Amino acid sequence: MRKIAIALSKGGVGKTTTAVNLATGLALAGKRVLLVDVDTQGQVTKALGVQATLGLADLVAVETMPTDVLLPARERLSVLAGGRTLAGLKRQITRRDFGGEQVLSEALTPFEDQFDYIILDTAPGWDALTVNVLFYAHQVLAPVSLEVLTLQGLIEFGHSLTAIQKYHPALNLAYILPTFFDRRVRKSAEILEQLHSHYGARVCAPVRYNVRLSEAPGYGQSIFEYAPHSPGAEDYQALVERIMRDDRT
Repeated sequence: MRKIAIALSKGGVGKTTTAVNLATGLALAGKRVLLVDVDTQGQVTKALGVQATLGLADLVAVETMPTDVLLPARERLSVLAGGRTLAGLKRQITRRDFGGEQVLSEALTPFEDQFDYIILDTAPGWDALTVNVLFYAHQVLAPVSLEVLTLQGLIEFGHSLTAIQKYHPALNLAYILPTFFDRRVRKSAEILEQLHSHYGARVCAPVRYNVRLSEAPGYGQSIFEYAPHSPGAEDYQALVERIMRDDRT
């Protein structure tokens, strides 16, 4: 079972788009997937067109049975919803005298034998919930929009990961996903080249700028459902295949 965090401190890089489409693509490929929304904005359920009455905060509060908080979103794809209730969970974590970084790990452990993948969508910034995700995950996939500021943000994020790795050595920045790639923009190609130079084989094939990717969540659909023949669907299918190839390594 693989635990992959979709994370980068900077916003607007396509984290939720990546989390939703990676999780859906893996499920379509026959894998059992749990998608965990660890963002107070709670965009995952909206992007998949489902509604949740319970979620991650309820699970941690032990106010319900673990199986009751899982929301079936698609065949083989379950969602653990985020949203505004996570603000209270953040406060609860920060008030703990010790072990606050393990709250999420303790809550998710009962699900691990039910899934092939647990994909965790994180919020922008660096807070107690993000730290919890990184203490739980074994791999990080960082979406990086091809902009200078985002490249700087990736470098800073790497420093923060190093601090976590001192206490959680299994954590690995495994994948860097270039997003909003536009061949017509010279800067995009230059930054993509810099990524390859610095991060080598960890850099995945880029996701091209595609308006269908921004439209799909408004219809509560993944890119595979909304525009299955679009460049966005092709690019996220390539990501799914890249991730699955690593199952065998």
